[in-house]
Amino acid sequence: MPEKALVLIDLQKESGFGIEDIDEVINNTKLLIEACRERGIPIIYTRQINRSDRVGLSNGEPIDGEEQPIYYNDLTDAIDIFDEVKPELGDIVIDKYRWSGFFETNLEGTLKSLGVKNVIIGGLVTDGCLMTTVFDGYFRDYQMNIVKDMCATTNAGAHMASLLIMANWIYDLRVFNTSEAVNYVQGDSYKAWTATHPDSLQFTPETMREKFEKLNGN
Repeated sequence: MPEKALVLIDLQKESGFGIEDIDEVINNTKLLIEACRERGIPIIYTRQINRSDRVGLSNGEPIDGEEQPIYYNDLTDAIDIFDEVKPELGDIVIDKYRWSGFFETNLEGTLKSLGVKNVIIGGLVTDGCLMTTVFDGYFRDYQMNIVKDMCATTNAGAHMASLLIMANWIYDLRVFNTSEAVNYVQGDSYKAWTATHPDSLQFTPETMREKFEKLNGN
């Protein structure tokens, strides 16, 4: 059984958020998917779904004038995964109704049945569904590996702050660029950022970008 799996969070056609660098995320994801397929590493996708009848919506979920959810409406193609990285036969797709991929889904059971210990993760958005899934994976004793140029959100500040928060408080986290993540899954030597101690990248608004650049590797 493989000890690694690639988990891709909400790489869907929903465009209402105005996500920055989405083309780069898609291109990098394609590269890592190919490397994982070559090595037989399982690929798991999550999809955020909001029911058009509003059953199970989060408190305060935005609704349009027709009482329909504005984002991830299950009657639209907004819930579909981008064509460039869409699942293939044998890949696993897990639908969810809250941000974390672990909340009331079978993601944990799937990882356990596959014998996974190390989760490689990327997706959308960094400060929402990606971050909550990473923390929940850590709380379930998975070793988490973020591919930071396979993540994105609506603005650079939120993207950087979210990654720094995870780096500060997930003690065994590894942070990769895509090229190094490819090396990792291929069993080659790789470079990744790891923490030397908790809260090692303390930042202020003025120093955030400087600290963020340290995530390029130790």
